[in-house]
Amino acid sequence: MTAMIFKLVGGIGLLLLGMVLLTDGLKAFAGDALRRALVRFTGTPLKAFGSGALVTAMVQSSSATTVTVIGFVSAGLLTFPQAVGVVMGASLGTTGTGWIVAVLGLKVSLGFYALPLVGAGAFLKLLGHGRMKSLGLALAGFGLIFIGIETLQAGMAGLSGVFNLARLPAGGLLGHILAMVIGMVMTVIMQSSSAAVATTLTALHTGAINFEQAASLVIGAAVGTTVTGALAAIGSSVPAKRTALAHVLFNLATGVIAVVLLPVLLWGIGLAQKHGGLDAGATSLAVFHTVFIGLGVAIFLPFARPFARWIERRLPERGPTLTQHLDATLLHAPAVALEATRRALSETASELFAAVRAIVAGESSGDNDNRQERIQHALEQIQEFFARIPPVSEDEPPSSLRVAQLHAIDHLTRLQAHLQPEANVQRVLREARVRPLAAHGRRILELGEAGLRGSSADDWLVQVERAAAGLADLRRQERPTVLKQTADGQGEPVRALEMLDAMRWLDRVGYHTWRICNYLSGDGKPEVSPAD
Repeated sequence: MTAMIFKLVGGIGLLLLGMVLLTDGLKAFAGDALRRALVRFTGTPLKAFGSGALVTAMVQSSSATTVTVIGFVSAGLLTFPQAVGVVMGASLGTTGTGWIVAVLGLKVSLGFYALPLVGAGAFLKLLGHGRMKSLGLALAGFGLIFIGIETLQAGMAGLSGVFNLARLPAGGLLGHILAMVIGMVMTVIMQSSSAAVATTLTALHTGAINFEQAASLVIGAAVGTTVTGALAAIGSSVPAKRTALAHVLFNLATGVIAVVLLPVLLWGIGLAQKHGGLDAGATSLAVFHTVFIGLGVAIFLPFARPFARWIERRLPERGPTLTQHLDATLLHAPAVALEATRRALSETASELFAAVRAIVAGESSGDNDNRQERIQHALEQIQEFFARIPPVSEDEPPSSLRVAQLHAIDHLTRLQAHLQPEANVQRVLREARVRPLAAHGRRILELGEAGLRGSSADDWLVQVERAAAGLADLRRQERPTVLKQTADGQGEPVRALEMLDAMRWLDRVGYHTWRICNYLSGDGKPEVSPAD
């Protein structure tokens, strides 16, 4: 009995450890490429579904994909309808683990042959450099999965002789519910539906449970995996809570569909075994798992957008819109957290440009007072969040994105000071001599606001730079003219100084707008000006 328990506990531990190492190693080895791929190939619900399935099959963890997607939605990298497609894909992608276990882990004794893989991975982790360390971690994890399965098999063989789970109620609603609850509990404890499914496959293979019980256990595991995503959404932003709710509802609905259609699905599996040559046991269970998840996807995926809108109505956005992407749960992923601050800075900058443009246009300052307060509050929140983002690696210099955002915060703070120009500057802005410069300034602010909101031409940043340079040239041309005319007695010195102050104010507005757009454009490596 002691040996059996030790093998069961050790086998589950090795399986879980292997999956954790494989997931973490592959994510680190892929680096930012995995994030870019997931974001890039999610334009439509169908593409998002494919991305979610592929990434989950690679990292062998739907929970990891779901938690990552929740972070991406919080950071604004993915829209909520896109996230719904990824979540559905993750649920189907996790069935890949069952196929690996059923086809390789149980039919071929790979535990002994996986030992060199663990050793090679460990040495690569210890002696390798850069990304090769992460590859070693993934290799070691992959080997540990098969060692864990073999250890589990030995424990399950002993378990079937001591306590035959197949004698528990198998038919009827009570038996299915009991098995589903056990599957859910297993998944919650292991924090991995893949590990729960692998354990179920091993139990079925050794005869510890029958096929109906295994089918119900797998359904319970699919429902239980939603707990990880739900826990990740606690205390997070509204978009993250929406994604977690979509994950929970989809898996619950798929589980209900599977239970209702269980007799039909079991009958279909029986036909495939009898007439299609499908192997009974673990392979049949892998087919069952894939079929009922695929059935849920087929029902929900065509209605992904209406489903997303329904959830959005149930969980409306609350709180300040400028900083809605600043979610504390993102701090464990510095690259994603930096993208969240970039988007928050872009939103704040767009609002600031609109406020300054209203001043240049001489509009009423009633609404601008509230706007200035929102901008000030947003900048304070962004700076506080930015300061909490940990470095990507202690032995690496700060990333170009982090440096660029520091520059952007500096220029935003400087431009914010221009929200309260002196009264004489506001008055002079409406005079005929300064009006062309003011129109130039409004044009720069309009281009910058449209560009950061993503509603401008591809070369908008070049247009902003040229317009800012043109405004600076115009000020340099007008300055000596104003001074000469005043010296010739064609104007009052006080009026000339006020006019020069207004021109200088406009010039600085144009310059800061250009630099802010440059650092927040997201082009990768923004140009750093020596004057900054």
